[in-house]
Amino acid sequence: LESSLLTQPWASVCFGKSTFLAKVCFRDSGYVLLISDLSNVWYESADTEAVGQRSKELNKRLTVHVSSLLHHLSSLMSPLLAGETDTTSSFSCHPVAGGLNLHLKSELSGLPFYWNFHCCTAPPEMVSRHLLRPLIQMSLALQYQVQELTSLLLRKDAEIEDYRESGATLSR
Repeated sequence: LESSLLTQPWASVCFGKSTFLAKVCFRDSGYVLLISDLSNVWYESADTEAVGQRSKELNKRLTVHVSSLLHHLSSLMSPLLAGETDTTSSFSCHPVAGGLNLHLKSELSGLPFYWNFHCCTAPPEMVSRHLLRPLIQMSLALQYQVQELTSLLLRKDAEIEDYRESGATLSR
């Protein structure tokens, strides 16, 4: 799951007045959520057994197969990550000691549906793999582009100067 998370883009999400970066990957085998306020990075990874157990604790009147539950969670998270407003569900987050809890309220099959993502502090290797390395790689790529554009401008300036020295009149 975590290797699939690497291919997911970061998205800006707002909970109340707080803005976070988040990315998530849902599969039939579970999910991984990564969320950051750029001062801290938290994550949660849950397999089908953990998802089924949490669903029983939070939604006692609801009986649903774990794969359907994961699909429903994915469909609720997609609009949030796309920056769209979804009036059928509400999200809130609350910092806790050593982590962050993300609460979700919605409906499933006409019944109230609740979900809590219990995120703990991400290990340094995960932060490096998902946040730091991609940012450094992007920074290096942009620096290379700036160098290429600077070189192109210097060549064009030399070309324009060569035209002027040969007596050409430039219209611009």
